[in-house]
Amino acid sequence: MLEEEMKGTASMSLNKQNWRISLNQYVTPVVLLILDVLVCYGAVYLSVAIMEPILGKTLHVGRAWYTLLPCIYILYMVPSRLYRTRRIFRECAGRIFKASFYTIVTVIVLDYIVHSNHGMISRGFLMCYWALSYTMICLDRFIARIILRRIGIWQSTAIVIGAGKTAEKFVKAFSMNYNIVGFVEDDTTRPLLQKYPHLGNFDEAEQILREHPVQEVILATPGLSTKEQVKIFYRVQPFVRNVSVIPNIFGVPIGNVDIESSLDDKLLVLKTSNNLKSRGNQILKRVFNLIVGSAIAICILPVLAVIAIMIRLDSNGPAFYNAARIGKGGRTFKCYKFRSMYQNADRLLLDFLGKHPEAEQEWKEFQKLRGDDPRVTKVGKFIRKYSLDELPQIFNVIKGEMSLVGPRPYLPREKEKIGNFLPVICMTTPGITGLWQVSGRNDISFNGRLQLDSWYVRNWSLWQDIVLLFKTIGVVCGKKGAY
Repeated sequence: MLEEEMKGTASMSLNKQNWRISLNQYVTPVVLLILDVLVCYGAVYLSVAIMEPILGKTLHVGRAWYTLLPCIYILYMVPSRLYRTRRIFRECAGRIFKASFYTIVTVIVLDYIVHSNHGMISRGFLMCYWALSYTMICLDRFIARIILRRIGIWQSTAIVIGAGKTAEKFVKAFSMNYNIVGFVEDDTTRPLLQKYPHLGNFDEAEQILREHPVQEVILATPGLSTKEQVKIFYRVQPFVRNVSVIPNIFGVPIGNVDIESSLDDKLLVLKTSNNLKSRGNQILKRVFNLIVGSAIAICILPVLAVIAIMIRLDSNGPAFYNAARIGKGGRTFKCYKFRSMYQNADRLLLDFLGKHPEAEQEWKEFQKLRGDDPRVTKVGKFIRKYSLDELPQIFNVIKGEMSLVGPRPYLPREKEKIGNFLPVICMTTPGITGLWQVSGRNDISFNGRLQLDSWYVRNWSLWQDIVLLFKTIGVVCGKKGAY
């Protein structure tokens, strides 16, 4: 009798799970599609309502565009796999940004070819529509994700095989999209097993999947041999809809990966693209730097004037300090900065390091003094805390010597220490901010900065630059890693 009750309970649980799987697979994409269409449609009306008072005239947007704009948008969203594939929000936002950009370009081309008697669509309207539609779609996705997750139909149920460092990274990055039932792991001392159920050992994988039916299995076992991983894969595949494998290729650029395969030869090829080697991407990055950099320069001119006056009043010497830095192709250039140190800074540093051996060790590791630096002026401490000393570099950006986002601008004397990283870092112009800036700034060792800069260059995308710019605002305001 008890056994029959347990079977009945298990059957009910399985039916409930199957119901949620069906909703996740079929209903969720439809809900997201309807929301996106409504948002795109509403953004047209809202853009007209906003721009007409600003432009001071009636906008003649043909009725056909009210239907065409949402349709074109969705046509670019579908191939981006934004409806069936669950992605981390940042990647999802990046794909939406691409779809929105292609939509606006397509509309401009179509409008040029078939514009009405009232003339071409207002470019102000299109820019407003671009900003509104993108923001509103990201917002509707964010809210929909929270609601669908709370009612239990957003996440895929999954069991993770392996609970080591790789599994920890997976949980950190993707746990929002998965309802992790538990882990299969031989080593019971793994930290993850303190937070999630330990379902059993590798040898018990089939029995575990019979007892805990799930949609997906994640193989996070890069430490196992290829033969062992393939064996586990074939053992678990019959029990689930999907098996995801995390390969042991850490350090290889993954930002621009295409997959090719040969069924006859049982061969899988991962092809990575060097985006910054493309002339088109170089032009795109330059145009982005020029437009955004010029807008920023105009906005901060009063701030630059105030800081320059403060520096002159605080200590003797010029307001600006123009130092040589390594640029694109290994060429040196004059990097503009506000002077934050006394003019005899080098002598002050030697005296200080001679009296403080512990500071000398810190200088060797970080090439900075993270505590009290005797070279820095009173105003210098303030502008360094908020990275205001780097604001004049915006003119380096406009000149094409620097980028808004890029590797750190290194000193010529640091070439030897940079070593094998130099050719990669010199593939692009250095940046005012970068991956190193949002990952700890001065708390990162010199070698750590080199690794981050190399990773940035190898995985470059315009969307990554935009994300890093917004992250920089938070880091600077939080004064994290500033000395």
